[in-house]
Amino acid sequence: MSEHAPASHTDVVVRVRGLVTEIGGKILHDHIDLDVKRGEVLALVGGSGSGKSILLRTIIGLRKPKEGTIEVFGHDMAALSDTEWHETRKHWGVLFQEAALFSSQTVTENIQVPLRELMHLPQTLMDQITALKLTMVGLPGDTGEKYPSELSGGMKKRAGLARALALEPSLLFLDEPTAGLDPIAASGIDSLICKLHEGLKLTALIVTHDIDTLRTTADRVAVLVDKKLRIGTIETLRKDPHPWIQEYFNGSRGHAALAA
Repeated sequence: MSEHAPASHTDVVVRVRGLVTEIGGKILHDHIDLDVKRGEVLALVGGSGSGKSILLRTIIGLRKPKEGTIEVFGHDMAALSDTEWHETRKHWGVLFQEAALFSSQTVTENIQVPLRELMHLPQTLMDQITALKLTMVGLPGDTGEKYPSELSGGMKKRAGLARALALEPSLLFLDEPTAGLDPIAASGIDSLICKLHEGLKLTALIVTHDIDTLRTTADRVAVLVDKKLRIGTIETLRKDPHPWIQEYFNGSRGHAALAA
């Protein structure tokens, strides 16, 4: 399918139309449209303050838009009852910025949070699921006994990803998965995302500023500039004349990363 061709509803997992968000009287997103196609990894980039994370949080229902519609798995999220919303929520996982692990809980307890909130499972089964998810994200089994303060930055991200995968989701939302990590740890997270995407046939929306993450993981890229989205492949966006896009993709850092 051409990147510019309209996607049918069956091809689209997340559909955003005419979205307007506002914070403190300031419009961040001005009637934007976005499709996340089934099976793809779409990366969302933009300058500081452009509202990348706000857009993700709006899509997953943590913020209410000023205008527009958001559909996930074909459901208008604003029209769902609480029961329907929680049922839909079972099919996606979220890795928040800084992993957002609960500091007073062990890694095992953190991973089991969505299982306790959205499922009714015996403890033995939850423990088995936790062990499987730790292995899936490349963490040793004894990591489950530790608290977040005992983990490195990369291990926290992996633990957060294990929690995001707890419910066997078909859709992942990842907010700055490599932020704050050294290059080796960041590369490991990028490789893990690729491995999970290929092995589990996931659809993913990744908020990032890391051009290495784009190069490694993304099928398409959505760029937030001037309160709007410009969407394409890395190759097509490198030809976009917008100054910020040119600097991001064709500046010294972008050129070095994409030439690697």
